[in-house]
Amino acid sequence: MTTLPLVITLEEHYVSPDLLAQRAVDDYSYVLPKLTNLGEERIKDMDAGSVTLQVLSHAAVNAPSSHLARSTNDKLSAAIEHHSKRLAAFAILPMADPHDAADELSRATKELYFVGALINNHLDGRFYDDPFFWPVFERAQELDVPIYIHPTFPSENTKQQYEGNYPESTAYWLGIAGWGWHADTGLHILRLFASGLFDKFPALKIIIGHMGELLPFQLDRIVPMSERWGKHERGLRQVWRENIWVTTSGMFSLAPLACLLHASPVEHIMFSIDYPFSSNETGQKFFEEVRKSGLVSEEDFEKIAYKNAERLLKVRAIE
Repeated sequence: MTTLPLVITLEEHYVSPDLLAQRAVDDYSYVLPKLTNLGEERIKDMDAGSVTLQVLSHAAVNAPSSHLARSTNDKLSAAIEHHSKRLAAFAILPMADPHDAADELSRATKELYFVGALINNHLDGRFYDDPFFWPVFERAQELDVPIYIHPTFPSENTKQQYEGNYPESTAYWLGIAGWGWHADTGLHILRLFASGLFDKFPALKIIIGHMGELLPFQLDRIVPMSERWGKHERGLRQVWRENIWVTTSGMFSLAPLACLLHASPVEHIMFSIDYPFSSNETGQKFFEEVRKSGLVSEEDFEKIAYKNAERLLKVRAIE
């Protein structure tokens, strides 16, 4: 087995006991022990997959109240202090109150030294092209921290589109990792562009996962269509290359990575695993495959492994 360089992963999850107690979390029972562990077991799993620094974020969850978001971030901060060289964090935000969410983003990054925030792909079916949510993005630009937009479960009014002549369990999986999560998040990025969000906040930094949530494959078709979506200061392709960062989370094959490398600057691509829903060992095996494949130079390999994340998140991976 080859020796990997320093590795930063940044779509890596945990769950808060407080949110579990309030039943705000969907059923993660099959990985719950790993999700709730912020101590030695997590570090051991990181070591097994050659992960140097893991950036934690809460698994998909119903939007917390302002008070609960604040206390959840405080407790996460206290937990990761025990492993400050190995663990960093994205804040959870009360997106139902965007002004409170913006203030919590400021507090979490300035006082708790979090590296940004990870937010659900929608709030009960409402997407963030609605200016109601824009105080969060305004604050993120002001603070120069990224917002990671992560898939979440379909809202009640969209579940039915996944139902069909098959079991309910099949509809459930079609609505999440089998398709819906990725298609909905990709659509969300297009909605943000079409709404003029990136004209309003041209230095905004958005992260999405899963090799780009289907968009790299479709981008060449979408870009000409986007020219009909009204006048924008920059076109979709320029916004994609300047404002969108992409992680490899949960995807472990070369074909989508090759597509992503054609669509995005290598400086905007970062390795991630989606722990514990995917194992660190699976991520390590894929990363070794990438290195041997010749898809990227050794210099670019190290950018994807940790240097891009260091630059974006203002962190350091330490051996």
